[in-house]
Amino acid sequence: MLAKQITTQDILPLRPDDTCAQAMTMMSIYHVADLPVVEGDVLLGIISEDLVTTTDPDKKISQLHLNPSYAFVNDSEHVFEILGKLAENKTSVIPVVDKDEKYLGLIRGEELIRFYASTFSFKEPGSIIVVKIDKSQYSLSEITRVIEMEGGQILASFLTSLEGSTDLLITIKINQQEIQTILTALERYEYEIHATFAEEEYESDLKSRYDLLMTYLNV
Repeated sequence: MLAKQITTQDILPLRPDDTCAQAMTMMSIYHVADLPVVEGDVLLGIISEDLVTTTDPDKKISQLHLNPSYAFVNDSEHVFEILGKLAENKTSVIPVVDKDEKYLGLIRGEELIRFYASTFSFKEPGSIIVVKIDKSQYSLSEITRVIEMEGGQILASFLTSLEGSTDLLITIKINQQEIQTILTALERYEYEIHATFAEEEYESDLKSRYDLLMTYLNV
């Protein structure tokens, strides 16, 4: 899935002649905490709710200082990259531009999370295994081989780095609910099992985290 496939033009950008009061109104209507500033089809920057709510409501956007190092994505970027930029920049929306850097629209963080929740194997039955391993020994192909030897199949996986350590946590979604033979096989190959989650625990935890994230994004 690429940026162009989930870009929306339903949320209008701010214009330089708009006032802070207008910006606050638009953010309230669209339920976002940030909006891009566009002149013609040129992206000028991003304005945050914190900035406009602490500024004279009658002041124009053109009179504000726009951060020159704002985040945006190209329409050909993958959703993995987009999610990373949203998280890194802690923004509720991210502008999308074409290869000539012309503004095309934006992506809401909330919509991107919903996309992941509905399409990224979260609803497939199975279990979760979290493996702890040193970065130098990481090989997803090797872990996949061990799991498949026991009749399992990896539906999804992602990595988490541990701060101040060379260790990685590999979170793996397996298509089986009974995973004891897979755990035994992984341990036989000297993989450290950091945690496991049954289907019911996984779904409950995912729903809880998803609800918290939606509450955070629904500003």
